[in-house]
Amino acid sequence: MHSLTALHLARMQFAFTVGFHIVFPAFSIGLAAYLAVLEGLWLKTGRDVYLDLFKYWLRAFSIVFAMGVVSGLVMSYEFGTNWSQFSQKAGPILGPMLAYEVMTAFFLEAGFLGVMMFGLNRVGRGLHFAATCMVSIGTLISMSWILASNSWMQTPRGYVIDAATGRFLPDNWWQIVFNPSFPYRLVHMALAAFLCVAFVVGGVGAWHLLKARRQGHQPTDAVRTMFSMAMWMAAIVAPIQILAGDTQGLNTLKYQPAKIAAMEGDWVSESRAPELLFGIPDMKNETTHYKIGIPWVGSLILTHSLNGKVPGLKDYPKDQRAPSFIVFFSFRIMVAIGMLMALVGFFSLFLRWRGTFYTNKLLHRAALIMTPAGFVALLCGWITTEVGRQPFTVYGLLRTADSVSPISVPNMATSMTAFVIVYFIVFTAGLAILLRGFAEEPHQGQRGPDEHHPHRAAGLTQASHQPDMAE
Repeated sequence: MHSLTALHLARMQFAFTVGFHIVFPAFSIGLAAYLAVLEGLWLKTGRDVYLDLFKYWLRAFSIVFAMGVVSGLVMSYEFGTNWSQFSQKAGPILGPMLAYEVMTAFFLEAGFLGVMMFGLNRVGRGLHFAATCMVSIGTLISMSWILASNSWMQTPRGYVIDAATGRFLPDNWWQIVFNPSFPYRLVHMALAAFLCVAFVVGGVGAWHLLKARRQGHQPTDAVRTMFSMAMWMAAIVAPIQILAGDTQGLNTLKYQPAKIAAMEGDWVSESRAPELLFGIPDMKNETTHYKIGIPWVGSLILTHSLNGKVPGLKDYPKDQRAPSFIVFFSFRIMVAIGMLMALVGFFSLFLRWRGTFYTNKLLHRAALIMTPAGFVALLCGWITTEVGRQPFTVYGLLRTADSVSPISVPNMATSMTAFVIVYFIVFTAGLAILLRGFAEEPHQGQRGPDEHHPHRAAGLTQASHQPDMAE
């Protein structure tokens, strides 16, 4: 086995940190949209159940948002410490886009976050709803800039390379931002964020439905409502996500065919290619062992034609092939989970029609088991995307080996160890707080973050709120 190099450790560290980080922005994006919907329904219908759910999930949002910010800041430093060559060469393009993300999105989120968190009883309802919408819009804009940056690394356009320095210089910002893969990846990521939250909300609702059944009492209206909303989201969005994934696959075949070959475990390009359900890709011997496939379906899915040609890894030099073993399985896990999500959604529709939606234990247990499914699928999709781009950081133009900083292995190992320890301590504590909050059942008159302490108006002292003992 080869000894670890600084490049290996740098890649492991970034994979570790981004693996932690990506969960929280996805959660924040979906949850912010859910909060905006809940508050909008409360204002429109006047039903307090939507306000109770808003307050219940607002607490979770505050924790998730904070952990997302902390983990994201770390990655920005890694670009300088571990990937200085990449930052130097791609910085003229990626630097401005990341700055735009901060100015147009993060400032928007942070500016209205305080009003959303603590202003429900301090500002007008319309203003508070506007603040909630601004936070939700801010998360979506933030996602858009980040995906535009990453998509440019996948399908670079609108640049020129400086002959003297090798730096990528912007030539057409419209082509840079709206590069060929960006629209497809934006839709796919947004839907993934909504599904992540749908199954978390559904899992929490299912837990309380099962708990109420076990204890012999009726679930609260809030529990029933949030479970119903979550299953509607699963039934509607999961099939749309499958279609969105199909369009992204067509785009990837067009612009990154080597990634498709690695995902499919195909070594020789062929028409009427099978779709492999299982196999073990062997990079050394250039074959896939123990193949179990469906004839012709690979071509049908990837090209929408039975006679469509599917690329093989042997079409590309060995030093330009992505590690097929990793992306082969990560892609299939993602697809399998997506199918299960759609199945749960369709099953919930059937039970609504049967009138047993709130009493069927099989659905509730399935929803509970599927609680983390969205995040697992999200991570597998991200692994497929990023590992499938290897051995390049900027696809076809800048190799990962040429992007790393000149840093020693001991220094990299030390920082890697520190990251692992700190992340597990901090995020285990955050997860424990979240689970503790989810264990409490949402109820009528739910208290929000601004209702845990006595209200204190400006200019008044605590003593001024004490009751008059003479009365």
